[in-house]
This record gives sequence, C-alpha cells and structure tokens, in this order.
Amino acid sequence: MTLISLAVFLLLLWIFFIVYKTYLRRYKSVKNVCVLVLGDIGRSPRMQYHAISFAREGFVVDIVGYPGSPPMREISENERVRIYYLRPPPDLQNRLPRLLCYIVKVVWQTVDLLWLLFNKRPISNSLMTQNPPAIPTIPICWFYCVVMEAQFVIDWHNYAHSLMALNLGKNHVLVRLAKFIETTFGCRAKNNFCVTKAMKEDLENKWAIQAKVLYDRPIDKFHPLTLEEKNEFLGTLSEKYDISVPFSPNRSGFIVSSTSWTEDEDFSILLNALQEYENVCETGELNLPDVVCAITGKGPLKEFYMAIINLKKWKHVVVKTPWLENEDYPKILASADLGVCLHTSSSGLDLPMKVVDMFGCRLPVCAYNFNCLSELVRHNENSLVFADEKELGDQLIKWFQDFPDNETHRHLRKKFEENMFSSQQEHNDWHGNWKLNVLPYFQA
Repeated sequence: MTLISLAVFLLLLWIFFIVYKTYLRRYKSVKNVCVLVLGDIGRSPRMQYHAISFAREGFVVDIVGYPGSPPMREISENERVRIYYLRPPPDLQNRLPRLLCYIVKVVWQTVDLLWLLFNKRPISNSLMTQNPPAIPTIPICWFYCVVMEAQFVIDWHNYAHSLMALNLGKNHVLVRLAKFIETTFGCRAKNNFCVTKAMKEDLENKWAIQAKVLYDRPIDKFHPLTLEEKNEFLGTLSEKYDISVPFSPNRSGFIVSSTSWTEDEDFSILLNALQEYENVCETGELNLPDVVCAITGKGPLKEFYMAIINLKKWKHVVVKTPWLENEDYPKILASADLGVCLHTSSSGLDLPMKVVDMFGCRLPVCAYNFNCLSELVRHNENSLVFADEKELGDQLIKWFQDFPDNETHRHLRKKFEENMFSSQQEHNDWHGNWKLNVLPYFQA
C-alpha cells in the first residue's frame, strides 16, 4: 500500500469515526433503557417489574419481546414505557426436522432482533436482557452494546443450558452451545444480576462472573385482602372462571397453584397428593372439608395433565385450570387458604417467583424442596416444605383437618405470615429492593 493509499484510508476511517460519534451523540439517550425478553412480555413478570421501576425513577424504557398475554397495566398505560413487539417465527414443527426447525427459528430471531434494536430511536444507553434464553439473545445484545457503546446487563433467572438439558440431554450440541454462550458472554456484561446467593456463588466459582443478588419481591398489587374483599372476589370466580368455592352447608378449602406447565414442574405429585386427600375423605375417619384446587397458567404440558385430571372421579376434590386476567391473579392468591409450588429448578439455583407472590398476599405455601429453597421457604418457620407426594398429601390433610375452626392451624398460619420474608433481610417490596440493588448501576 502506497503512502497516498494509506493516507486516504486513514482519512476515510477518521471521517467514519467522526460521523459515527456524531450519530451516537444525536440519537443516544442517557436516560433510555432497553429491557429485552425473548418471550411473551405479559408472562415475564420480573422483566416487567424492571421496566416499571426504571420508569418510576425517570428513565424512558423500551421493552422488547413477543406479543401474547397482555402486559401489566403499569406497562401498557405508562407514558415512559414503549413496547416493541418482535415478529413470532414461523411454525415449521410439522414440516421440517426438529434441529432444522430450531436453526430456522434462531436465524429468524437473530435477523428480527438485530433489525429492531438498530432501528429503534433513541439509542438505548443500557440494555438489560434476561437469561434464559441464551440463544440468540445474549450474543446479539452484546454485539449491539459494543456497536452502540451501551451498557450490557444480564439478569440471570436460571441457566439456559440446564433448562435445555431437560429435553435434550446435557451432552446435546445445542446444550453445549448454550453453555458456551453463557460462559463466554456472561463475563463480558458490564453488570450481572441474579436471583439467589447460591447462583451468585455458582457464577463466580464456575465462570468468574461477578453478579449482584436481586431477590424477587412482590409488587404492590400482591397484598392481603379483607374478609369482605375475599368474599366479593370469590363470588365473582364462578361467573368469570367457573370456579365455585362453597360456603354452605360447609366451607370448602381453597388451594391455588400456578405453573407454566413445563418439565421442571411435575404436577403428578400434586394430583397424587389430592388422590390421597380424596381417599381419606372417603373413609370419613377425619373431619376434612371438600377442597377446590385452582391451577393457573399456560404451557406445553397442560393438555397432558388435563387428560389425567379428566379421568378422575373425585367426590371431595375439584380441580380447575383457569387462565386469569392480570388483575385477578393477586386476588385469587389472597383469597386462597393454601398455595402449592412444584417448582424444582433445572439448575437448583433459582427460586420460584410464584411463592414470592403468594407471600406478598400472605398465603402460606407447601413448596417442593430443592437445593437453595431455604433462601426463601423454611419448613415450619414461614411455610411447609415437602420432598414427595406422600409428604404433600400429609400436609394437605393436616392443614385442612377440622377446617376452618382449628385453633392450632390459626396460630401456625399467623406465625408463617409474620416470618414470610425473614430469610431475606432486605426490603420486602420490589421497588425498594430494586432501588437498593439495581438503580446505583444505572446512575451517571
């Protein structure tokens, strides 16, 4: 290369650099944050909570994800929050082999996400994405942040590779790819947040990723109801969702569980426990009420479990599977007598957000035990923990024995309510906890 050619090349490079910097100064906003979830925005509560908190602190928030369930009203009606919907990839499951379908889906998502991120205005000064999924989200977000000189932030809800391994096995090429992406790009994020101390330690020990623990907390709408409010809501349940909780001649017990109907929750455990409850009711040996069990949520395994439920001919147990409107979900939790959580965690390092919501409504829980559950639920201190269907069945029977006039039960429930967040000694509300642990990393 001649000196003249080199000089022209350097001049063009300098001009490009000046234009690039001018472009960023013109279109980039320090107070703009992009919150990205490669999933249904309306079914991503933690990321919606992030968006609401950013907006409350004066940021303009671009929340990016897929349409589906309606987002929270605090999102859809907030002038500081703008929703950008991605286009769902084509459904090719019955036309192409499984691996090829996945490749087409990832290519589609990559192109669509890059197009949206680079064309939205203003340019975000920070981008927060959730993990999982890792493919293709994390490398695309990292690339965008490098090009746009934005802060790259990952909120670790779980591990993508451990979730994928439930279906594919831990040695599958896609599982190994997801793990490689998490390992490679996780340490390139400027800031990382995670949901438990156990995950923080695991990220640091395995991948040298420094993460800040941000425990899930209920937002304001998850709160207890008065007796009058409970009775009013229970009256509307039969009209809106065909769920009747009888009060006469005897008061029925009311159990609530929520799920995404995926492989990391084995609902046969609850169904078998309810069968045991039915069996004891049939003997008449104990004073037990009939119970109504509402299981809320949508997901791929719902039809499988519905087929099992429909085969049951129970006389004392009724199971309903409604999909609730956003404003009704906190009310059904606050109106129930007991919550059940079957979340097991593919990594053993995350905590069930549904229990956090139940605690916000002061609803005691029977929770399936796994590695780090004690960071949230402690047996006989703030709720109950079980290891199998027999233990759950015994807990349901003891909880509802002599219901609702069991004095021992009343004292136990009061103790649970007082200790619900005792294992996490920080703010009990989401925004207060968020301001303490997240906001400092986004202030200039």
